[in-house]
Amino acid sequence: MNVESTGFGAEGLLFLRQFLRSPRTVGAIAPSSRFLSRAMVAGLESAEGCNVAEFGPGTGSFTAVLAATLPPGARYLGIERDSVFTAVLRRRFPGLSFVCDSVENLLEVARASCLLPLDAVISGLPFAGLPRPVTRSILDGLAAALRDGGSFTTFQYVHTFGFPAAIQFRREMRHRFGPPVSRKLVPLNLPTAFVLRWRKKAAGGRQEDR
Repeated sequence: MNVESTGFGAEGLLFLRQFLRSPRTVGAIAPSSRFLSRAMVAGLESAEGCNVAEFGPGTGSFTAVLAATLPPGARYLGIERDSVFTAVLRRRFPGLSFVCDSVENLLEVARASCLLPLDAVISGLPFAGLPRPVTRSILDGLAAALRDGGSFTTFQYVHTFGFPAAIQFRREMRHRFGPPVSRKLVPLNLPTAFVLRWRKKAAGGRQEDR
């Protein structure tokens, strides 16, 4: 999860409160910086009419950058399981669609919104802190929902990059998508983070562009 870094104001306090209520699902105690938000969205391939989903938008740090950069006709869906965060998102971004649900239900939620296949997914979920069966379920749904050539972008904190759970997540991604197509260090974030991006290969291993 993530919030816009505007100092530790009202949104930061809300983020902290939700973290204390559910540290496993929120996953971080401090808001993500604008530098991390921009890195998550930078280079995201989007075209008129593209379908974009966000996993765990929190109070909308990544969402704000997406909202400012998506082309006309693009369709966005944010999936947030925290009802408090979902209410904040709906007030903050009245022109975007959000559902309060688990990302494990991605296929059902995206199908109900007529958003399949997805062109791009960005994620603020704390995969390193999720149970392995949950991570596998989410990634299976992601692989089924993305079009050939579609991209998935997430981040991992540098200090946890070598933890067994973080390594296992990357192994699960490699199994489904191969190695990441890019890895970018964002030092101006607390904590420092890597932004990782994968692309879904077409059947037979050939990459396809839209």
